[in-house]
Amino acid sequence: MLSAAAAERNKEPILAVLRESVNTGRPLQALEISSGTGQHVTHFAQALRNIIWQPSEYDRQSLASIEAYRAHYQLHNVKPAIHLDASLPYQYWGGIQTESLDLVVNINMIHISPMACTEGLFKGAGAMLKPQGLLLTYGPYAVNGQIIPQSNVDFDYSLRQRNPEWGLRDIAFLSSIAQRSGLFLEKIMDMPANNKCLLFRKESLV
Repeated sequence: MLSAAAAERNKEPILAVLRESVNTGRPLQALEISSGTGQHVTHFAQALRNIIWQPSEYDRQSLASIEAYRAHYQLHNVKPAIHLDASLPYQYWGGIQTESLDLVVNINMIHISPMACTEGLFKGAGAMLKPQGLLLTYGPYAVNGQIIPQSNVDFDYSLRQRNPEWGLRDIAFLSSIAQRSGLFLEKIMDMPANNKCLLFRKESLV
């Protein structure tokens, strides 16, 4: 099992946002896109037993780690992890049906992936979420064209040095992409270590 220090630090604050934002009294279906090591999904699944979780990853080593966490915790509400490339059309996302999900979670992917992955994330979430479904993204972001504090400016620079397609995205820009897929930025929540949770709601047809 792989272990990421950042995931260990932020899993509980993100869980607190989930508790506040989703219905814990009825069965729900959730997809985590870019599940990483598997620390998040197993932590959330232990606390939110009413949710059936589908973890996913692009990286093969991470997929093996997710499966190791599943085996260790023996969680009946976590499905086997699927290989998912967020840059591909959602029709290639492991056969998940449109409007079948109540929740999509995406943690620390948007800034460490090409823009095609972010665009694919919003298109896919817009198609797969039920009306009034929720997309939660977590990470560092720019706000109105500005990155603060200096540690995030330095982080953005280091990301772009590693890959020019990476970097912190502006919340207003993400909101505009989301709206094209019927998702509307409902809430911005400040999180520890200069991160934020963005909550996008799929508009209802009613």
